[in-house]
Amino acid sequence: MSTLVESTARTEVASGYRAGRTLPLRVELVRQLKRRRTLVMGGILAALPFVLVIAFAIGGEPDGGGNRITLMDTATASGANFVAVNLFVSAGFLLVVPVALFCGDTVASEASWSSLRYLLAAPVPRARLLWSKLVVGLGLSLAAMIMLPVVALAVGTAAYGWGPLAIPTGGSLAPGTAAQRLVVIVAFIFVSQLVTAGLAFWLSTKTDAPLGAVGGAVGLTIVGNVLDAVTALGDWRHFLPAHWQFAWADAVQPRPEWSGMIQGTAISITYALVLFALAFRGFARKDVVS
Repeated sequence: MSTLVESTARTEVASGYRAGRTLPLRVELVRQLKRRRTLVMGGILAALPFVLVIAFAIGGEPDGGGNRITLMDTATASGANFVAVNLFVSAGFLLVVPVALFCGDTVASEASWSSLRYLLAAPVPRARLLWSKLVVGLGLSLAAMIMLPVVALAVGTAAYGWGPLAIPTGGSLAPGTAAQRLVVIVAFIFVSQLVTAGLAFWLSTKTDAPLGAVGGAVGLTIVGNVLDAVTALGDWRHFLPAHWQFAWADAVQPRPEWSGMIQGTAISITYALVLFALAFRGFARKDVVS
């Protein structure tokens, strides 16, 4: 009897079929790189440093207008400072958009094109399909966050020269040390955006409308920022990922303080893992008809 069952199971699988070989990452990556929204988003992020350089050239060097010097006031001190300012002005919203776009559009777009059911009928296992799309979405998000500071460093160095990173509170960081700190900052920003990625990816498995998944993730991220501004919540704000999104500023100090970044990382990873798990669990049971 057991031999008959094993024989039947073998006949149900096509010869040479390997679930792990379906929808290779390189194939999915090429598909996503060729999409217009990827090129447009890359162009917007690459253009930001040029826009800021032009703004400083027209309006003059930034001035705090008071006794308190901020990071923005040091934007033209060196290329490293210019990178830090680019990250500061984009971390709150601009970098949220590519993460929500790359992770929220990926599954919902297949459903809107009515191609999702054909991928599953190929057959691509559901977990494999989600895993490929999630890895590529996160990879493109990370690439976007790396591209911005790289372009900003090139533009800022050409415009303001290569030098130490001037600290608003006084002192400076040597170029080598500044480069290491900026790498840590980019890594922290990426981790802090995992919550948005999780929201977008989960919503992408729930809807056939890509705009709904992307917009929903961006909207919920904005709600988190608004709640963090409500001081009446007190210590409850510490459980909001938005509360720690600028904790990386503690790294731009002669003696960096890591406690805020560690807490923010723990909060973001926890929320992200829960949301990714919900996406995989829900999609495994979903009746895919589009």
